[in-house]
Amino acid sequence: MPSLATSGPLFGTLAPTRTLTGATAPAARADRHGVVCGNRSSVRILHISVDRSSRRTYGSEAVGLASETLVEQPRRAEILPLPEAISRTVGDGSTVALEGFTHLIPFAAGHEILRQGRTDLTLVRMTPDILYDQLIGMGSARRLVFSWGGNPGVGSLYRFRDAVEHGWPRPLELEEHSHAGMANRYAAGASGLPFAVMRGYAGSDLVPHTETIRQVTCPFTGETLTAVAALRPDVTVIHAQQADREGNVQLWGITGIQKEAALAARTAVVTVEEIVDVLEPRPGGVILPSWAIDVVALAPGGAHPSYAHGYTERDNDFYVSWAAISRDRKAFRRWMEEHVLAA
Repeated sequence: MPSLATSGPLFGTLAPTRTLTGATAPAARADRHGVVCGNRSSVRILHISVDRSSRRTYGSEAVGLASETLVEQPRRAEILPLPEAISRTVGDGSTVALEGFTHLIPFAAGHEILRQGRTDLTLVRMTPDILYDQLIGMGSARRLVFSWGGNPGVGSLYRFRDAVEHGWPRPLELEEHSHAGMANRYAAGASGLPFAVMRGYAGSDLVPHTETIRQVTCPFTGETLTAVAALRPDVTVIHAQQADREGNVQLWGITGIQKEAALAARTAVVTVEEIVDVLEPRPGGVILPSWAIDVVALAPGGAHPSYAHGYTERDNDFYVSWAAISRDRKAFRRWMEEHVLAA
C-alpha cells in the first residue's frame, strides 16, 4: 500500500500529493463499459512546491519526511468533450449526484447520461426537480436518495409520482432525508468520515425506516443525537461558470452543496460555461482546485432551464410548461425523444 505523507515544515506553495515508498497505488477498476469507478487517490496537503514535469526525492532533513520519500506530481483534471466525460465516468449501476440548488443545475450532463442509455442508477440530490423527473421518467433510475422533490414554484413531478405510485416505467426505490441530513451526509463524505452527528430527525418516522439514520448517545454529555451515514457517490456532476486551462474551477452565486458533493465523490465531473486563461476572483466565489476534480467539460448553457449567474437566466416559462409536458406518458416520451435524445 502507498504511504501518505504528512505535512513537513512550511515553505513554498501548497501542493497536493500522493507519496509512494516502493509500492504503486492499486489500479482503478473499470465496469463493463470500461468506465473508471475509482480508486480516486486520497489527497494530502504537503507544504512543498512540486515541479509538474518530474518526480523528486526529498530527504527527511529538508521537509520532515522519511528518507527517500518519493513525491508525485499533482494530479490534474482532464478537460474532455462532454460525451467522453460522461462515457468515461458514469456506468450502469453507478451512484450519481447531479447537484445544484435552483442555480447551476447540470442539465447538459444529465441529458448526455440519457443519450448514452445509462440505467440502474442510484440518483442522489438534495432537491430533485425537472432533471431528475426526466431521468426517472426515461427509466434510468433504480433508486433515489433525496430530501425534497418537486417542480419549484409550480407543483408536482409527474414522472417521479408515476414511478412511485404505479411503477412506470419501472419501480423506484426511495431513501428520504431532511435537507440538513443530506448536507451533513455530504460533509461527512467530503471529510473522509463514516458519519455525521446532528440534532435532527427527532420524532420523525424516517428514523426507523432508514438504514442510514441512527440514534446515538453522546459519550460526553449523554445526549441522544442522530448519526447519518456519509454520502460517497461514485460520481458527482456539477455545473460551474468557469474553469481555467489547468482544470481549476470557480463558481459563484447560489452555490448550495456543490463543493461538498464534489469533494465527497469518488469521481468529480464539472461542466462549465467557459474555459478561461485566468480565474478572476469573484465575491463569494468557490474555487475547486484541479486536484480535487477528475474531469472538466465545456458546456455553454449547460444549466438551462436553470441558470448560471452572470451567463444565463432562468427559463421560468419552461418550468411552468413542464407540468403539461410531463403529466402524460406519451407526451413526455415524445418531448424527450425530440428535445433530448435526438439533440
